[in-house]
Amino acid sequence: MKSQKEILIKLGIQSLNQMQQEARKAILHGDEIVLLSPTGTGKTLAFLLPIINELSPKVPTVQALILVPSRELAIQIEAVMREMGSGYRVDSVYGGRPGSKEREDLKTPPAILVGTPGRVADHLRREAFSVKTIRTLVLDEFDKSLETGFEKEMKQIVTALPSLKKKILTSATNEVEFPDFMGLKDPVTIDYLGTRSSQLRMVDVPAPEKDKLITLEKVLGQTGSGRGIIFCNVKGTLRFVADFLDSRGIDYAVFMGGLEQTERERALIKFRNGTHRLLLSTDLAARGIDVPELDFIIHYQMPSKEAEFTHRNGRTARMHANGTAYLMHWDGYPLPDYVTETEDIDLDPEPGNVQNSKWATLYVSAGRKDKVSKGDIAGLFFKQGGLEKGELGVIELLADCTFVSVPRAKTEGLIALLNNGRVKKRKIRVSELE
Repeated sequence: MKSQKEILIKLGIQSLNQMQQEARKAILHGDEIVLLSPTGTGKTLAFLLPIINELSPKVPTVQALILVPSRELAIQIEAVMREMGSGYRVDSVYGGRPGSKEREDLKTPPAILVGTPGRVADHLRREAFSVKTIRTLVLDEFDKSLETGFEKEMKQIVTALPSLKKKILTSATNEVEFPDFMGLKDPVTIDYLGTRSSQLRMVDVPAPEKDKLITLEKVLGQTGSGRGIIFCNVKGTLRFVADFLDSRGIDYAVFMGGLEQTERERALIKFRNGTHRLLLSTDLAARGIDVPELDFIIHYQMPSKEAEFTHRNGRTARMHANGTAYLMHWDGYPLPDYVTETEDIDLDPEPGNVQNSKWATLYVSAGRKDKVSKGDIAGLFFKQGGLEKGELGVIELLADCTFVSVPRAKTEGLIALLNNGRVKKRKIRVSELE
C-alpha cells in the first residue's frame, strides 16, 4: 500500500497545508474529531489520509464509512480516493440509480464506503454489507445532512455500528450543534473558520430593471473568459434566467434538484472541463460539489439566510486565491442586513459580448471497468485523433465511460476518426456530449 508521500506525489501536491497537517495528527491520535474549515481548503484530503493510514489490507470488509449530504459529494470523495491510488478499494452509494446494482457491487466490499444516509441506511436494512469491521465513521458536512432531514437515518446507521472507535465530523460552518446520537464526550475541535487568506471582492450590483436580466448580461460581459456560478433561490427563477441566456446565445450548464442524476453529473463534468464557463444553479451548488477554482459567483437572487450567502461565496476566492461575488438586487430594494462592506461597479451602458467556451466534450464508451486508463485515452486522441499538444483538455475517467474535452472546432473530425475505433482491442463509440 502507498505511503502518504507517494500519494501526495501522485496528486501533484508538494505538502499539506496547516489545517490538513493538524487534522491528520488529531485523527491519528484521537477518537472524536470535529473539523471546521471553509469550503475549498482541502477537508476531504485532510481526513482521507489518516483514515487510509489506519486501514488494514488483511480485512476483507468495510473498515471506514463516510456519510455525506449529497450524491455529488459522494462522487467527489470517491474520485479523490481513486486519484490517490492508495491500493484500497472505495465505492459510493446514493439515490438516483438502482440500489440492486449497488448491492451487487457490495458483494465485493470496499475498504471505504461513501454514501448518502438514506441509501446507506437502506443497504444496512438489507444487510448488503457487514458492519462488524467498521471502526471509523465520518459525517462530512454533517450540518447539511441534518438540514436536509437525514437525522433519522444517520442515527440508525450510528447505532448499528458495534465496532465503531473513531468519529469525525466536518463542516464549513460553526452555527450548528453536534447531534446527540453521535454520543460525543470530549471531541477535539480543529477550527480554521475565519482564517482564510484569500481575497474576496463583494461588488454591489443594483439593477434599474426589476427582472435584472439586462444587468446580468452586462455583468457577464465584464467577466471575460472567467468561470463562475449564477445562483438563484428557486427553480422557477432559474428557468426564467435560463430562457433569457438561451435567447442571447449564452452557453451555460444547469445544476438543480429535480434533474436526473445523470444530467446533474454531466452538467458538472462540462463545467469542470471548460465546455461551459457558466453554471446556473440553486443553492444545491453552494457546497458539496467538485468544481475547479472559480473566478466569480453571481447572486442573481440574494439568499434569505446569511449561512447560504457564506456557502455560496465559498465557491470562489478559495485558499489563497482571489475571486469576486456580484450581489444583484433591484435598486428599489436594499441588500440584506447581513451584507456589510461592498464596492461599487461601473457597468457599460449596453451589454457587451459574452464569451462562450471554445471547448466541447466528447463521450467515449470505455472506462475503468474496461481496464482503460487516462493514458490510453490520451494516446487515442493524440495518435489516432491527431491532436497536438495543448489541444487535449480534461479527461474524466468513470467506471463505464470517459469524457474528454477537446477544441469545439475539431469535434466532428475527431468523431469521424475515432468512432467505432478500438482501445485495448475494445471497440468504442465516440460522440459529442450535448
